[in-house]
Amino acid sequence: MFPTFDGHNDILLRLHNAPHNREAIWLTGEGKGHLDLPRMRRGGFAAGFFAIYIPSPIAHDAPDYMAAMENPPFTLPLPALTEPATALPIAMDMAAQLLWMERASNGGFKICRSTAEISACLAQGVIAGILHMEGAEAIDANLDTLYAFHAMGLRSLGPVWSRPTIFGHGVPFAFPASPDTGAGLTSAGKDLIRACNALGIMIDLSHLNEAGFNDVARLSDAPLVATHSNAHAITASSRNLTDRQLQMIRDSGGMVGLNFATSFLRRDGKQSADMGWQDVLAHLDHMLAILGEDHLGFGSDFDGATLPQGIGDVTGLPALQQAMIDHGYDAALMRKLCFDNWLAVLDRTWK
Repeated sequence: MFPTFDGHNDILLRLHNAPHNREAIWLTGEGKGHLDLPRMRRGGFAAGFFAIYIPSPIAHDAPDYMAAMENPPFTLPLPALTEPATALPIAMDMAAQLLWMERASNGGFKICRSTAEISACLAQGVIAGILHMEGAEAIDANLDTLYAFHAMGLRSLGPVWSRPTIFGHGVPFAFPASPDTGAGLTSAGKDLIRACNALGIMIDLSHLNEAGFNDVARLSDAPLVATHSNAHAITASSRNLTDRQLQMIRDSGGMVGLNFATSFLRRDGKQSADMGWQDVLAHLDHMLAILGEDHLGFGSDFDGATLPQGIGDVTGLPALQQAMIDHGYDAALMRKLCFDNWLAVLDRTWK
């Protein structure tokens, strides 16, 4: 099968929540979650974005939320803004966990800050990790902490998770719903985009509402990227991208990573894992038709979502690839979708 470059995972949250058990979570595997070093090797996971994510006081996977997402239609309330002073210690801990993962892997995992480093890892059989921030709660309005995290290796940032930040507004978990849910970037948010461009930090549009998306498209001189989003035309979730947004991403030389979360894949919007490959392939076909073969890849949301039963965890990547091959995707296209497109868009983005 083909080595996989993945646009999003949340293993750092697992490590943050159980630091006493991190050797089992990362090095040996504890039989929980979607990722660990042994399973990543078995599944062909070659590179990926590792997200710093600040959890809300009421988790988005709390029982009431989960029950609502099993019974569309639904619109779940957005959590309140998390202040930078609250978020910063959590973000620092997650960045430290990624640094520990590199040290503990005994050469099997490396944090990469350039595409040359990622290519070298692929050639050497080392898993490449990229420090990403999903929601910029830990970044202050003066952007001092942005420069500090960049020095630690931050190379990708989403201005928002679903809740608002001082930089902009996210979309709620809602189905059926439009991503056009409110105001665009704040003045601080526009400064953040300019600073990310200057530093070569990739800007992630997943979770950002449509007005914010439009602001980034006007301001940014980099390709437009959504690390883990799907097609709104197939699944009418507020988290998915409209055809107009997909066209804008294509025209910018950007990229979309297919999100494996069932509620963003299933046409009925349910979170149930009881699904086959039909809706997964429908999203891929639709996005390929608009984006073209050079602007699409994977953005799994491992450790942050309910996955289709055919995938299950990272060891299910070969099964997904086989479904795509059986569907008619040839080897040249598979190499692009599985790895090469992510490497190419980073080469166009990082400076």
